[in-house]
Amino acid sequence: MKVFCYSLKPFERPGIIQANHGKHELIFSEQSLALASANLAEGCEAVSIFTNDDASGEVLKALHRLGVGYVATRSAGYNHIDLAMARRLNMRVANVPAYSPHAVAEHGVAMLMALNRRIVEGQALMHMQDFRLDMLTGFNIYGKTVGIIGTGQIGIAFAKIMHGFGARLLGSDPQPNPEADKIGLNYVPLEDLLRQSDIISIHCPLNEHTKYLLDEPQFAIMKQGVYLVNTARGGIVRTAALIRHLASGKVGGACLDVYERENGLFFSDHRHSILQDEEFIRLRSFKNVLVTGHQGFLTVEALRNIADTTIANLDAWEQHGHSPNDLQD
Repeated sequence: MKVFCYSLKPFERPGIIQANHGKHELIFSEQSLALASANLAEGCEAVSIFTNDDASGEVLKALHRLGVGYVATRSAGYNHIDLAMARRLNMRVANVPAYSPHAVAEHGVAMLMALNRRIVEGQALMHMQDFRLDMLTGFNIYGKTVGIIGTGQIGIAFAKIMHGFGARLLGSDPQPNPEADKIGLNYVPLEDLLRQSDIISIHCPLNEHTKYLLDEPQFAIMKQGVYLVNTARGGIVRTAALIRHLASGKVGGACLDVYERENGLFFSDHRHSILQDEEFIRLRSFKNVLVTGHQGFLTVEALRNIADTTIANLDAWEQHGHSPNDLQD
Protein backbone atom coordinates (compact mmCIF):
# COMPACT_ATOMS: atom_id res chain seq x y z
CA MET A 1 0.00 0.00 0.00
CA LYS A 2 1.30 3.46 -0.90
CA VAL A 3 0.92 5.80 2.07
CA PHE A 4 1.59 9.51 2.48
CA CYS A 5 2.59 10.25 6.09
CA TYR A 6 1.74 13.81 7.10
CA SER A 7 3.26 15.60 10.12
CA LEU A 8 5.80 12.84 10.62
CA LYS A 9 8.57 14.24 12.78
CA PRO A 10 12.16 12.93 12.87
CA PHE A 11 11.62 11.26 16.25
CA GLU A 12 8.88 9.08 14.70
CA ARG A 13 10.75 7.87 11.61
CA PRO A 14 12.95 5.11 13.07
CA GLY A 15 9.98 3.39 14.74
CA ILE A 16 7.77 3.60 11.66
CA ILE A 17 10.53 2.29 9.39
CA GLN A 18 11.30 -0.58 11.76
CA ALA A 19 7.64 -1.52 12.19
CA ASN A 20 7.00 -1.41 8.44
CA HIS A 21 9.71 -3.93 7.46
CA GLY A 22 9.46 -2.63 3.89
CA LYS A 23 5.86 -3.86 3.48
CA HIS A 24 4.30 -0.54 2.50
CA GLU A 25 5.60 2.34 0.37
CA LEU A 26 5.77 5.15 2.90
CA ILE A 27 6.30 8.77 1.90
CA PHE A 28 7.39 10.90 4.86
CA SER A 29 6.66 14.60 5.22
CA GLU A 30 6.67 17.06 8.10
CA GLN A 31 3.98 19.02 6.24
CA SER A 32 0.64 19.09 8.05
CA LEU A 33 -2.49 17.90 6.31
CA ALA A 34 -4.72 20.76 5.21
CA LEU A 35 -6.80 21.57 2.15
CA ALA A 36 -3.77 23.17 0.50
CA SER A 37 -1.55 20.13 1.11
CA ALA A 38 -4.03 17.34 0.35
CA ASN A 39 -2.67 17.11 -3.21
CA LEU A 40 0.61 15.74 -1.83
CA ALA A 41 -1.19 12.40 -1.34
CA GLU A 42 -2.01 12.04 -5.03
CA GLY A 43 -1.44 8.44 -6.12
CA CYS A 44 -1.59 7.12 -2.55
CA GLU A 45 -4.17 4.67 -1.25
CA ALA A 46 -3.84 5.84 2.35
CA VAL A 47 -2.65 8.72 4.48
CA SER A 48 -1.20 8.65 7.98
CA ILE A 49 -1.88 11.75 10.08
CA PHE A 50 -1.40 13.16 13.58
CA THR A 51 -3.47 15.22 16.01
CA ASN A 52 -2.48 18.58 14.53
CA ASP A 53 -3.66 17.62 11.04
CA ASP A 54 -6.89 18.89 9.51
CA ALA A 55 -9.05 15.97 8.42
CA SER A 56 -12.25 17.99 8.20
CA GLY A 57 -14.95 17.23 5.67
CA GLU A 58 -13.57 19.35 2.81
CA VAL A 59 -10.08 17.91 3.27
CA LEU A 60 -11.42 14.35 3.25
CA LYS A 61 -13.34 15.12 0.05
CA ALA A 62 -10.13 16.36 -1.54
CA LEU A 63 -8.27 13.21 -0.46
CA HIS A 64 -11.11 11.02 -1.72
CA ARG A 65 -10.97 12.69 -5.16
CA LEU A 66 -7.29 11.77 -5.28
CA GLY A 67 -8.09 8.11 -4.64
CA VAL A 68 -7.27 7.96 -0.93
CA GLY A 69 -9.51 5.43 0.79
CA TYR A 70 -7.85 5.01 4.18
CA VAL A 71 -6.89 7.41 6.99
CA ALA A 72 -4.64 6.13 9.81
CA THR A 73 -4.23 8.56 12.68
CA ARG A 74 -1.19 8.03 14.86
CA SER A 75 -3.15 8.95 17.97
CA ALA A 76 -5.87 7.71 20.26
CA GLY A 77 -7.92 10.88 19.87
CA TYR A 78 -9.75 11.52 16.60
CA ASN A 79 -11.57 14.81 17.11
CA HIS A 80 -9.53 16.21 14.18
CA ILE A 81 -11.29 13.82 11.77
CA ASP A 82 -14.80 14.28 10.36
CA LEU A 83 -15.98 10.70 10.82
CA ALA A 84 -19.45 11.42 9.43
CA MET A 85 -17.94 12.62 6.18
CA ALA A 86 -15.58 9.64 6.09
CA ARG A 87 -18.58 7.33 6.32
CA ARG A 88 -20.34 9.13 3.48
CA LEU A 89 -17.23 8.81 1.34
CA ASN A 90 -16.76 5.16 2.36
CA MET A 91 -13.27 5.97 3.67
CA ARG A 92 -11.89 3.77 6.44
CA VAL A 93 -10.46 5.55 9.48
CA ALA A 94 -8.46 3.85 12.24
CA ASN A 95 -6.68 5.11 15.33
CA VAL A 96 -4.19 3.80 17.88
CA PRO A 97 -6.60 3.20 20.76
CA ALA A 98 -4.04 2.42 23.48
CA TYR A 99 -0.40 3.17 22.78
CA SER A 100 0.85 3.73 26.33
CA PRO A 101 -1.50 5.06 28.97
CA HIS A 102 1.39 5.15 31.42
CA ALA A 103 3.33 7.62 29.27
CA VAL A 104 0.61 10.28 29.43
CA ALA A 105 -0.31 9.54 33.05
CA GLU A 106 3.30 9.76 34.21
CA HIS A 107 3.79 13.03 32.31
CA GLY A 108 0.78 14.51 34.08
CA VAL A 109 2.19 13.48 37.45
CA ALA A 110 5.62 14.85 36.53
CA MET A 111 4.09 18.21 35.61
CA LEU A 112 2.05 18.28 38.81
CA MET A 113 5.06 17.58 40.99
CA ALA A 114 7.33 19.99 39.10
CA LEU A 115 4.87 22.85 39.48
CA ASN A 116 3.78 22.05 43.03
CA ARG A 117 7.35 21.67 44.33
CA ARG A 118 8.62 24.64 42.27
CA ILE A 119 11.27 22.54 40.52
CA VAL A 120 11.63 24.80 37.45
CA GLU A 121 11.79 27.95 39.55
CA GLY A 122 14.20 26.31 41.98
CA GLN A 123 16.55 25.33 39.16
CA ALA A 124 16.52 28.86 37.76
CA LEU A 125 17.45 30.24 41.18
CA MET A 126 20.13 27.55 41.58
CA HIS A 127 21.82 28.63 38.33
CA MET A 128 21.79 32.22 39.60
CA GLN A 129 23.40 30.95 42.82
CA ASP A 130 20.41 32.11 44.84
CA PHE A 131 19.96 29.30 47.35
CA ARG A 132 17.11 30.79 49.37
CA LEU A 133 13.98 28.67 49.79
CA ASP A 134 11.54 31.48 50.54
CA MET A 135 9.50 31.14 47.32
CA LEU A 136 9.67 27.36 46.85
CA THR A 137 7.07 25.99 49.28
CA GLY A 138 4.79 23.28 47.89
CA PHE A 139 2.24 20.91 49.43
CA ASN A 140 1.91 17.19 50.10
CA ILE A 141 -0.14 15.08 47.71
CA TYR A 142 -0.75 12.70 50.61
CA GLY A 143 -4.20 13.23 52.04
CA LYS A 144 -5.37 15.53 49.25
CA THR A 145 -8.50 14.86 47.20
CA VAL A 146 -7.72 14.20 43.56
CA GLY A 147 -10.58 14.33 41.06
CA ILE A 148 -10.13 12.47 37.78
CA ILE A 149 -12.38 13.39 34.85
CA GLY A 150 -12.33 10.39 32.52
CA THR A 151 -11.24 7.05 33.97
CA GLY A 152 -10.27 5.12 30.89
CA GLN A 153 -6.80 3.59 30.57
CA ILE A 154 -4.92 6.86 31.00
CA GLY A 155 -7.18 8.19 33.74
CA ILE A 156 -6.98 5.00 35.77
CA ALA A 157 -3.18 4.90 35.33
CA PHE A 158 -3.02 8.44 36.74
CA ALA A 159 -5.36 7.41 39.56
CA LYS A 160 -3.14 4.47 40.51
CA ILE A 161 -0.13 6.76 40.82
CA MET A 162 -2.11 9.19 42.98
CA HIS A 163 -3.29 6.23 45.07
CA GLY A 164 0.37 5.43 45.66
CA PHE A 165 0.85 8.96 46.99
CA GLY A 166 -1.92 8.37 49.50
CA ALA A 167 -4.53 10.65 47.93
CA ARG A 168 -8.30 10.34 48.21
CA LEU A 169 -9.67 9.62 44.74
CA LEU A 170 -12.87 10.82 43.07
CA GLY A 171 -13.87 9.99 39.52
CA SER A 172 -16.36 11.22 36.94
CA ASP A 173 -17.09 9.08 33.89
CA PRO A 174 -20.30 7.82 32.24
CA GLN A 175 -18.64 4.39 32.04
CA PRO A 176 -17.07 3.41 35.39
CA ASN A 177 -13.83 1.46 35.21
CA PRO A 178 -13.82 -1.88 37.10
CA GLU A 179 -10.24 -1.12 38.19
CA ALA A 180 -11.53 1.82 40.25
CA ASP A 181 -12.67 -0.35 43.18
CA LYS A 182 -9.18 -1.78 43.64
CA ILE A 183 -7.73 1.64 44.45
CA GLY A 184 -10.67 3.10 46.32
CA LEU A 185 -11.74 5.54 43.61
CA ASN A 186 -15.30 6.71 44.22
CA TYR A 187 -17.49 7.91 41.37
CA VAL A 188 -19.44 11.11 41.99
CA PRO A 189 -21.30 13.62 39.80
CA LEU A 190 -18.96 16.08 38.07
CA GLU A 191 -20.20 18.99 40.19
CA ASP A 192 -19.32 17.13 43.41
CA LEU A 193 -15.88 16.28 42.05
CA LEU A 194 -15.22 19.93 41.19
CA ARG A 195 -16.35 21.14 44.62
CA GLN A 196 -14.33 18.62 46.64
CA SER A 197 -11.06 18.20 44.72
CA ASP A 198 -7.76 19.84 45.60
CA ILE A 199 -6.33 18.59 42.30
CA ILE A 200 -8.34 17.95 39.11
CA SER A 201 -6.85 15.92 36.27
CA ILE A 202 -8.54 15.65 32.86
CA HIS A 203 -8.38 12.40 30.86
CA CYS A 204 -11.58 12.36 28.79
CA PRO A 205 -11.82 12.63 24.98
CA LEU A 206 -12.83 15.86 23.25
CA ASN A 207 -16.24 15.58 21.62
CA GLU A 208 -19.55 17.44 21.47
CA HIS A 209 -20.27 16.47 25.08
CA THR A 210 -16.91 17.55 26.54
CA LYS A 211 -16.19 20.73 24.56
CA TYR A 212 -15.65 23.40 27.25
CA LEU A 213 -16.59 20.92 29.94
CA LEU A 214 -14.71 23.23 32.28
CA ASP A 215 -15.98 26.77 31.74
CA GLU A 216 -16.91 29.72 33.91
CA PRO A 217 -19.66 27.94 35.94
CA GLN A 218 -17.41 24.95 36.65
CA PHE A 219 -14.45 27.07 37.77
CA ALA A 220 -16.79 29.05 40.04
CA ILE A 221 -17.59 26.00 42.19
CA MET A 222 -14.04 24.71 42.49
CA LYS A 223 -12.02 24.98 45.70
CA GLN A 224 -9.90 28.05 46.26
CA GLY A 225 -6.35 27.25 45.14
CA VAL A 226 -7.27 24.14 43.14
CA TYR A 227 -4.63 22.67 40.82
CA LEU A 228 -5.65 21.68 37.29
CA VAL A 229 -3.85 19.08 35.14
CA ASN A 230 -4.83 18.67 31.48
CA THR A 231 -3.03 16.07 29.36
CA ALA A 232 -6.13 15.25 27.29
CA ARG A 233 -7.32 17.93 24.83
CA GLY A 234 -7.15 21.69 25.09
CA GLY A 235 -10.73 22.28 23.99
CA ILE A 236 -12.09 20.60 27.12
CA VAL A 237 -11.14 23.76 29.05
CA ARG A 238 -12.18 27.26 27.99
CA THR A 239 -8.86 29.09 28.13
CA ALA A 240 -10.37 32.51 28.78
CA ALA A 241 -12.15 31.18 31.88
CA LEU A 242 -8.99 29.48 33.11
CA ILE A 243 -7.03 32.71 32.71
CA ARG A 244 -9.61 34.70 34.67
CA HIS A 245 -9.51 32.25 37.57
CA LEU A 246 -5.72 32.05 37.54
CA ALA A 247 -5.62 35.85 37.76
CA SER A 248 -8.09 35.87 40.66
CA GLY A 249 -6.16 33.17 42.53
CA LYS A 250 -9.06 30.71 42.45
CA VAL A 251 -6.88 28.32 40.44
CA GLY A 252 -3.65 27.82 42.34
CA GLY A 253 -1.78 26.17 39.48
CA ALA A 254 -2.31 24.71 36.01
CA CYS A 255 -0.29 21.98 34.30
CA LEU A 256 -1.14 21.94 30.59
CA ASP A 257 0.28 19.57 28.00
CA VAL A 258 -2.45 20.65 25.58
CA TYR A 259 -3.90 23.98 24.53
CA GLU A 260 -7.22 24.97 23.01
CA ARG A 261 -5.63 26.44 19.86
CA GLU A 262 -2.47 24.36 19.66
CA ASN A 263 -2.89 23.48 15.97
CA GLY A 264 -0.33 25.42 13.99
CA LEU A 265 1.53 26.25 17.22
CA PHE A 266 2.72 23.03 18.84
CA PHE A 267 5.12 20.66 17.00
CA SER A 268 6.62 23.58 15.03
CA ASP A 269 9.59 25.94 15.39
CA HIS A 270 8.35 29.49 16.05
CA ARG A 271 11.62 30.91 17.37
CA HIS A 272 11.72 33.53 14.64
CA SER A 273 8.03 34.38 14.75
CA ILE A 274 5.98 36.81 16.79
CA LEU A 275 3.17 34.84 18.39
CA GLN A 276 -0.24 36.37 17.74
CA ASP A 277 -2.26 34.31 20.19
CA GLU A 278 -2.88 36.72 23.06
CA GLU A 279 -4.45 34.09 25.31
CA PHE A 280 -1.48 31.74 24.95
CA ILE A 281 0.92 34.60 25.69
CA ARG A 282 -1.12 35.52 28.77
CA LEU A 283 -1.27 31.90 29.90
CA ARG A 284 2.51 31.53 29.74
CA SER A 285 2.97 34.70 31.79
CA PHE A 286 1.68 33.10 35.01
CA LYS A 287 4.39 31.74 37.31
CA ASN A 288 1.96 29.07 38.49
CA VAL A 289 1.34 27.66 35.01
CA LEU A 290 3.49 24.94 33.46
CA VAL A 291 2.96 24.33 29.73
CA THR A 292 4.50 21.56 27.64
CA GLY A 293 3.95 21.13 23.91
CA HIS A 294 1.73 18.03 23.79
CA GLN A 295 4.63 15.75 24.67
CA GLY A 296 2.86 13.46 27.12
CA PHE A 297 2.94 10.58 24.63
CA LEU A 298 6.66 11.01 23.92
CA THR A 299 8.32 7.91 25.36
CA VAL A 300 10.24 5.15 23.64
CA GLU A 301 7.54 2.64 24.51
CA ALA A 302 4.65 4.80 23.30
CA LEU A 303 6.36 5.63 20.00
CA ARG A 304 6.99 1.93 19.41
CA ASN A 305 3.36 1.08 20.11
CA ILE A 306 2.07 3.89 17.88
CA ALA A 307 4.28 2.74 15.01
CA ASP A 308 3.36 -0.93 15.43
CA THR A 309 -0.38 -0.26 15.55
CA THR A 310 -0.28 2.17 12.63
CA ILE A 311 1.44 -0.40 10.44
CA ALA A 312 -0.93 -3.10 11.70
CA ASN A 313 -3.86 -0.94 10.58
CA LEU A 314 -2.31 -0.61 7.12
CA ASP A 315 -1.66 -4.37 6.99
CA ALA A 316 -5.26 -5.13 7.91
CA TRP A 317 -6.65 -2.75 5.31
CA GLU A 318 -4.46 -4.20 2.59
CA GLN A 319 -5.34 -7.79 3.49
CA HIS A 320 -8.98 -7.50 4.56
CA GLY A 321 -10.24 -4.01 3.68
CA HIS A 322 -10.92 -3.26 7.34
CA SER A 323 -9.04 -3.07 10.64
CA PRO A 324 -10.01 -3.99 14.22
CA ASN A 325 -9.28 -0.35 15.06
CA ASP A 326 -11.65 1.12 12.47
CA LEU A 327 -13.62 3.93 14.06
CA GLN A 328 -16.72 3.53 11.93
CA ASP A 329 -17.53 0.04 13.24
